[in-house]
Amino acid sequence: MVLVLGGLWIGQNVNLLPVDASANASVYDELFRVLFSIGAILFLGILGVLVFSLIQFRRRSGQLGDGLAIEGNLPLEIFWTAVPAFVVLFVGLYSFDIYDRMGGMAPLSHSAHDHHSMVAGEEVWGGIGSSSSQSGSETGLLPVPIEVTAMQFAFLFHYPKEDIMAGELHVPAGRPVSLKMEAKDVIHAFWVPEFRIKQDVIPGQPTVLNFTPTKPGRYPIVCAELCGPYHGGMRSTVVVEDPEDFDTWLTNNTKAPVSEA
Repeated sequence: MVLVLGGLWIGQNVNLLPVDASANASVYDELFRVLFSIGAILFLGILGVLVFSLIQFRRRSGQLGDGLAIEGNLPLEIFWTAVPAFVVLFVGLYSFDIYDRMGGMAPLSHSAHDHHSMVAGEEVWGGIGSSSSQSGSETGLLPVPIEVTAMQFAFLFHYPKEDIMAGELHVPAGRPVSLKMEAKDVIHAFWVPEFRIKQDVIPGQPTVLNFTPTKPGRYPIVCAELCGPYHGGMRSTVVVEDPEDFDTWLTNNTKAPVSEA
């Protein structure tokens, strides 16, 4: 009982994750805390048995023979087979549930081109995190559609409505964002640790990633798929701004219409 309570306390109170800056983070962090609690219980339990065995069954002075030859403990073998099997089954089912709640199963039913819905007359792409974007749409906030192009060794961001091309990803806080991503050469991966989201970017097969940023600030975008000799330098920045500042950024970067002579 002490071991279990100690592991649960560690899992709930020791935070190893970076700041959470998106609405998606709470779902992921819930899974991480469960896995960390299970890991802490197993680590403390195994370490405790190991230390106890080293002390209790150490060779005493004057002992020259071998220890007792003990073989075949059926209850113990059942126990150490059943407990790991139960833990692995629980973790697998729970992880699948979290993945499904984050919208991860959506791309399996349709292709990236076909899987979409209409919200307030505008297209909403499906994909990872689509549950969060749809819940945001229900409150009257339409997702911001952004096209992401990955290439060796940079990310480019295109805002189709305003026809803006940028090297940094600018998004408004509190509003859903939908990224439609495609690679030009090899497989890349779009990862923002503070958002708890990662999605592969694949040549010839657009993938979709949805999220809702919550905290203004600058957060690193990292390529998490080995894509070549300069993979480690393939980084960018997502800038989360207040809605008013985001609108100002869009206005300042929108091309002025060319007047006819």
